[in-house]
Amino acid sequence: MNRQELAELIFPAAKDISYYEEKYPERNLPEGAVVTRFAPSPTGFVHIGALEQCIVETTLVKQTGGVLILRIEDTDQKRKIEGSVQGIIDSMRDFDIVFDEGMVSETDSVGDYGPYMQTKRREIYEAFAKYLIANDRAYPCFATEGDLAALRKKQEEAGCDNIGYYGEWAIYRDLPTDEAAERIRNGEKYVIRFKAMGKPDGRITHRDLVKGKVEMPQNIMDIVIIKGDGLPTYHFAHAVDDHLMRVTHVIRSNEWFPSVPLHLELFHALGFKPPKYCHYAPMLKNDVKTDESGVVITDETGEPVTFKRKISKRKDPEAAVGYYHKEGIPAESVKEYLMTIANSDFEMWRRSNPDAALYDFPFAFKKMSTTEGALFDMDKLIDVSKNVIATFSAQKVYDDAYAWAKRYDGILKGMLDDKEYSLKVLGIERGAEIKKKRKDIGKWSDVRDYISYMYDGQFTDVVYDYQVISDKETLKALLTLYMDEYYDPEDDSVQWFDRMKDLAERLGYAREVKIWRKDKESWPGHVGDVSTAIRVAVTGRRNTPDLWQIMRVMGPERVRMRIEKAIENL
Repeated sequence: MNRQELAELIFPAAKDISYYEEKYPERNLPEGAVVTRFAPSPTGFVHIGALEQCIVETTLVKQTGGVLILRIEDTDQKRKIEGSVQGIIDSMRDFDIVFDEGMVSETDSVGDYGPYMQTKRREIYEAFAKYLIANDRAYPCFATEGDLAALRKKQEEAGCDNIGYYGEWAIYRDLPTDEAAERIRNGEKYVIRFKAMGKPDGRITHRDLVKGKVEMPQNIMDIVIIKGDGLPTYHFAHAVDDHLMRVTHVIRSNEWFPSVPLHLELFHALGFKPPKYCHYAPMLKNDVKTDESGVVITDETGEPVTFKRKISKRKDPEAAVGYYHKEGIPAESVKEYLMTIANSDFEMWRRSNPDAALYDFPFAFKKMSTTEGALFDMDKLIDVSKNVIATFSAQKVYDDAYAWAKRYDGILKGMLDDKEYSLKVLGIERGAEIKKKRKDIGKWSDVRDYISYMYDGQFTDVVYDYQVISDKETLKALLTLYMDEYYDPEDDSVQWFDRMKDLAERLGYAREVKIWRKDKESWPGHVGDVSTAIRVAVTGRRNTPDLWQIMRVMGPERVRMRIEKAIENL
């Protein structure tokens, strides 16, 4: 029996690979267009690192007129979690990641290069496995779990540098085809292994778009490409899928970098042109070292000993992209922050292009981290988010905060139910005409506290901290005089502040801060101290947005009620 006959015995119904080459032709795209894929396994939530990868992929695809594919790699059926496919789709949609092709639900897809779920592509993998067997680059292996365990033990006892199924240890690699056929006909269980051609001391040269030119050991392992259940392993499936889907760039974390020699050999054995690989360092976070009992280890100064580690699905809530929605951090903010991690010069570009769209950024692979990933910094993420939210219109802030509140904060939702008033509240010091934008909101969960004083139902248990002007009689006189003679709700901002200066002068305070600074001994304070007293009476806070705007939004009835309440409190 020859190799072709053995291949026919194993995969009698498999088509010739030319059928699939014709069915999935080269794409008609602009020169330089990037075709790439997001290919998660449906084994749980989407990791924040995967979202970073998707942002990079989306940027490249948008800028080159390419294609972004969502492919579900579900060949490990034991680890598959029910509903995970829809969870992946929904998570990406929450961050406005739009795929050109691929799965759009647990069962449906769009695109001409599918199926986009690997368990639906079995016949395709069989065709290419059959091709490899016929060309003596793959073979049936009958080694049992016990055989493999005994093999590993012998290798360890012999002090082998490499542990695995390869070379002289690959006991079924050169099994005669007649004997292999007989075993198959007798019903023996087997897998299909790839026949590696690398040598233990052999080297390959590879150019990675992130790492540059690198030298790596040749692949020597005869890995499994078709498992006992008939499904492919990741290594084999990804090579077949990336070729037939005409993927040009594979962007992935450094954990896959050691697999490059194997993947390149698979592509060459199948007669495929390999895609361009881009391996980058995953993001890290600081953690403290502990002993076996969980006690924090300290150095000679008593400070905790820290170390860097990858963000863990098991340990870190921020590993899940759903965490950011629950916290109320806008998708725009998360994406903006992840781009600062993905490319080292993004922040400089953003400062020069504050109004540009995220995907206009000229992304460069050479600016990605190669060996040690950037540290994930929640404080920095919130700072980035404050800058992002500061650019939002009042309508967008309202819409997004209200959508979040409906799901997570019933009190805030109740406040925002008064849409007309809330839009005015959120519009204070917000708008394209505002040069210096306030950056008080970093996440939607901040909004309730940020605006609560504007709502009578939340304006309770107020602690009036008047700061400089603290004498009760003075404060009572100041607030009464302001309401009786100086408050006019029809004033514009200039008139309002002129009246505030007049009030300050009448009470013996400097009408200009600069006057007070020149001769502090002659004045008990300045106009800012007077306006602070009114601010505290109206809002219960010393630090708020523009007081004139606040009072305009509140309206005269509410302002009078607030000041009367403050006077009573004195």
